[in-house]
Parts: sequence; C-alpha cells; structure tokens
Amino acid sequence: MLELAIPLVQIGARVVDAWRLDLETVLPKLGQVAAIWILAWVGLRILKLLARRIVEAVDDGDDDTLSIREQRGHTIAQLLRSVGRIMLFAGALLLTANVFIDITPLLAGAGILGLAVSFGAQSLVKDVIAGFFILFENTFAVGDVITAGGQSGVVERMTMRVVLLRDLRGTLHTIPNGSVGTVSNMTRGWSRAVVEVGVAYEADLDRVLEVFRDEVRRLKEDPAIGPLLDGEPEVNGVETLGDSAVTIRTLLRTIPGKQWSVARAFRQAIKKRLDREGISIPYPQRTIHVQTEGHGKGVLEEA
Repeated sequence: MLELAIPLVQIGARVVDAWRLDLETVLPKLGQVAAIWILAWVGLRILKLLARRIVEAVDDGDDDTLSIREQRGHTIAQLLRSVGRIMLFAGALLLTANVFIDITPLLAGAGILGLAVSFGAQSLVKDVIAGFFILFENTFAVGDVITAGGQSGVVERMTMRVVLLRDLRGTLHTIPNGSVGTVSNMTRGWSRAVVEVGVAYEADLDRVLEVFRDEVRRLKEDPAIGPLLDGEPEVNGVETLGDSAVTIRTLLRTIPGKQWSVARAFRQAIKKRLDREGISIPYPQRTIHVQTEGHGKGVLEEA
C-alpha cells in the first residue's frame, strides 16, 4: 500500500503544480480582460454624457418647436451614440482576443474578408456613404418633416445606414440612405401655408378680397396664431376660375413646421367670416341641356 501511495502523491503534486502554473498565467489575462471591458463601459458612459451635453447645449428652452441648431444637435447626438457604441464594442472584442492570441493574422484576414464582403454588400456601403453625405451637407435632421424615398413624415431617427420616418398615421418607415434620392424638406428655415378658398361667381370680388385681407390681419393679431407667422400674410387674389367657383389664394409664411396649424386656423376663421358676410362657398354644380325629339329642349341642373 505504501508503495502505491507514493506514486499517487507524486502525481497529485504534479497536478497541483500545473494548476498553479495555469492560474498564474490565466489570472493576469482575466484581469486584463476585465480592465478592457471596464474601460469600454466607461467610454460608453462618456459617449452618453457627451451626447446629452450636445443636446443641452443647443436647447433654446422652447419645447414647442425645434430650431435648425437643435435639430442638428439631436442628429449628431444620435449618431455619436450609435456609431460610438459599435466602435467601442468592436475595439473591446479585438483587444480581448489579443490577450489570448496574436490577432495580427486575424486582422489581415479580416481585411481581405472585408474587401470580399464589400463587393457583395455594395448596397450597404452605398447606404453608409450616402448617410455620411446627408449628415455632412445637413440635408435634413431629426425633427424635420420631409418627403424621401416615396414616403413623407417626421424624421424620428438617423443612423449611418437608415432614416426612420413617422407618417401622419403613425406608421414608421425605414428608408436606406442609399434610397433616399430627392429630399423635399418642409420645415427648413421657414414654411408656408397655401390656402385656396372658392367663392360663388355671384359674389362681389372686391368685397370678397377685402374680407380676406381683413381676416388675415385678425389672424396676425391673434395671440395664439400671430407668433407662429414669419412675415406678412399675402392675399394673392383670384387664382383660378373653376367650374363652379372663383378660387382665392392666400399665402401664410410661418415658422418651420407650423404651416398646417396656421392653415387650419385660417380656414376655420374665413369660413365663419364668409358665413357672417353672406358670401357662399359653392359646391360643384353641373347644368345639362337635354333635347328630346318632339319635345324641344329641357334643362336639367345637377349638383
């Protein structure tokens, strides 16, 4: 028994020595890995702090409207968070791998693989490049109302790859940056409400135009609507002579994004005023002349 116990003790001692050697090798590496991910977490917190500071720096205190400076600040903050998060994670992953293996051949292989992938993912590369130029040229920003890629809505979010638009029905549209194409920005700098109202042919046009001019003056003096205007309202006069009405066009220049609110307020006000003045807004009418054999002509009026 003693002869058998001695080799077992020797084997156990060798296992303990090997385990101690492994611990002495692994523990410092685990410490390095922990330090890498702690630094990555700290970097992420710094990114979030910087993004928040950017938003706070451009905030003008008016929560009802977003200025161009505020929109650009929100856009840059979003991109800083999204791109920075990806770069920090990728960097931490590579540094972690470098603790255990030499990643130089891996990086060389990744470069070749990236070149191959770029040929197969040309649309992705196109989206990223297009996203860079959209941001660089400041074509639009978060909060703008635009038409792009066949869709219209408010820009809720932008990344280097896609633009997210929320339309009036609440549908969220995801548009790749490479498919944005022509952009129509309805809230950049200033906006304009174009209101066209039809009046009856029988109405006195001089009186009608005076009513419209008086109503836009009242609109400008309104404490709720006046601050939304950006310039003097214009009553252009007769725009078209339609089938059943004379169309009067009014142009209302507004601060960005408020053209729809101002247009609704003016339509409501002018409708009430025209009713008080006895000026009718006609509905479409059609007069049909019918001739039957042996009965002469007859006139049939149809709404």
